[in-house]
Amino acid sequence: MLEQYVDVTLFLTTFATLFVIQDPAGTLPVFIALTAKRPAKERHRAARVAAITSFMVITVFVLFGRYILTFLGITVPALQLSGGLVLLLIALDLLAGKTGEQEDSGDSAVNVALVPLGTPLLAGPGAIVASMVAIEQSGSRTAGWLAVGAAIILVHILIYLALRFAGVVHRILGVAGTLLITRIAGLLLAAIAVQMVAAAIFGFLEAREILAPLDPRIS
Repeated sequence: MLEQYVDVTLFLTTFATLFVIQDPAGTLPVFIALTAKRPAKERHRAARVAAITSFMVITVFVLFGRYILTFLGITVPALQLSGGLVLLLIALDLLAGKTGEQEDSGDSAVNVALVPLGTPLLAGPGAIVASMVAIEQSGSRTAGWLAVGAAIILVHILIYLALRFAGVVHRILGVAGTLLITRIAGLLLAAIAVQMVAAAIFGFLEAREILAPLDPRIS
């Protein structure tokens, strides 16, 4: 009965894929590191803004992604490379302990919720491409669209809940624990950034190998 309205298989595969890629639990160390010095109210607002930003970015690419990339002449590897470089800059600040010291305005927590948390950490190239592939698999079926939409919404609800209650983890860690988690988050974020850059480079090389037989100018 339910399958008449929602493609359950597509919902489960889309949800599992996005949940693994966006990794709400794995985002916690970075979120705590970037918002540890902000009041609880601002952290809660940052959690909401990060989840909404990620949801909006993915929704836009689900609806118009192919047109946007084609119109601007942007490839997926280029998207990965730019996202990786942004994350690498943030990771270096975390490792150096600079993040959160330069800005003391009430909007600083919201700024980091937009970038790098909302995008490209949560709504990164992997999540964007996975969502675009899922919506293509749905075809023009209403049940498929509802399945993909429900999966995206559910994942972002879980992301919000994970970030919203990050303060509990922060209180348990204390000052020393937060400092340690900041350095660990920097290392993890740097690793994610390098992985994105490496994937982009391999993507460029693969595209070059595919196009080489078709274009004599590529040698």
